[in-house]
Amino acid sequence: MIASAAWRTLARGLVELAYAETGAGDHPVILLHGLAGTAQEWSATLRALGDTHRIVALEQRGHGHSTRMPQDVTRAAYVADVVALIEQLGGGPATLVGQSMGGHTAMLVAAEKPHLVRQLVMVEAGVGGGGDAATAPVEQWLRSWPARFPDRDAFIDFFMSADRGAARSTGTAMAGEAWADGLQFDAGGLVPCWDADVLIEALRAVHVLPRWRAWESVSVPTHLVVAEHSVIPTEQVERMRRGAHVERTVIADAGHDLHLDQPQAWRQTLERVLNASGPVTEDR
Repeated sequence: MIASAAWRTLARGLVELAYAETGAGDHPVILLHGLAGTAQEWSATLRALGDTHRIVALEQRGHGHSTRMPQDVTRAAYVADVVALIEQLGGGPATLVGQSMGGHTAMLVAAEKPHLVRQLVMVEAGVGGGGDAATAPVEQWLRSWPARFPDRDAFIDFFMSADRGAARSTGTAMAGEAWADGLQFDAGGLVPCWDADVLIEALRAVHVLPRWRAWESVSVPTHLVVAEHSVIPTEQVERMRRGAHVERTVIADAGHDLHLDQPQAWRQTLERVLNASGPVTEDR
């Protein structure tokens, strides 16, 4: 898990954002988790790259140790949070790495504030859209969570057996352990660090329409990291790949939580991207 000394806070009006920071450098690498995730799922990435890069993992509003029930969960609010974080870290430019909904947020930041973004890494993330049909299976999964789990083993049993629909992972044991790290303790055991109603409202804002105009305005080097068993529609990924500044890497034997399903392949991919002088030219 992430060491307690790494944690910082950022006040955004009535919302307080928690983030973990390690390493040093002029160009931070900001990691944005997906829906219902936490910064803890990036702990191995922080450990692996913290000696050579400045790595920052944000717990987005409605998640983790950040304000659990913010009034505003629009796409604009999530974008403004990331912009405020970049400015707190020194004004960038930063590399934005976002998984799933975090990747959608990162894309919008790159589209709206290109001077703050050095490069964009979208991990199992697309342009959104799909409406209620896309939201429904994720909502069902979120509402299936018990209010609390007596211990880690009980959570991992639930995680491995639950029907995630189009929600998150292939359900590997490594992914289960990482998700367990994001649970919070209370007197009765371990509890989720989010409210289902808040997250569903936030997700609907992603699914309301595809943001192709924003995608087409992204001008920074962009890397699509997709899973062999991706939940992002193939036709969407193929359209996203048409940009001259866009490259793709496919992680074998992984699902939507590819950074947890195949952590070594993920870290190698990210390190390769970060160390490249320009866009990655290898398409695996």
